[in-house]
Amino acid sequence: ARRRIRMTDGHTELRRPIRVRAIPEHFVLRTTDKEREALAERFSVSSIPALSANIALEETDAGIVATGTLDAEIVQPCAVTREDFDYAVHESVALLFVPEGQATRYEEDEEVELDSTAPDEIEYDGDEFDLGEALAQTLGLAIDPYREGPDADEARAAAGIESDEDVDAAPKGPLAEALAGLRTDKGE
Repeated sequence: ARRRIRMTDGHTELRRPIRVRAIPEHFVLRTTDKEREALAERFSVSSIPALSANIALEETDAGIVATGTLDAEIVQPCAVTREDFDYAVHESVALLFVPEGQATRYEEDEEVELDSTAPDEIEYDGDEFDLGEALAQTLGLAIDPYREGPDADEARAAAGIESDEDVDAAPKGPLAEALAGLRTDKGE
């Protein structure tokens, strides 16, 4: 999906500047414990034991295209039990770095059709862009703050809570009963 990302000032947990005049063909992200700890705090997860990326960079007429993959291991509390659990993240990366002022512009009320294959546009100012921050933002979008751990269904059942995801369950409550009564009155 094409979305425009603005590099966030102040975030330096994963700074990896790339000079526009010396773009490498390939970039491998390796992270330190300190960087992963800072990102875990930023994204409100318990820890990020592993984070890496393999990115190909190419200069095109549209800008600098970065494609590849980002892999991470995330440990975060379950949204139901609050117990930590871990899971793997494997994200495809498709970014387009463009000089400030050259990003696609849309009118305020213009209807825009998103293209899921188009890279995310990221504007940069000056003679470098921060690939590390772009990858940090990609990771942040991949983390689901409401993700449920393996014991979530068991905890719900023990507490007598029904899952919102149970599509087979008939609606319950006063409104559902009133609607059911209307259907019965009309002979349906």
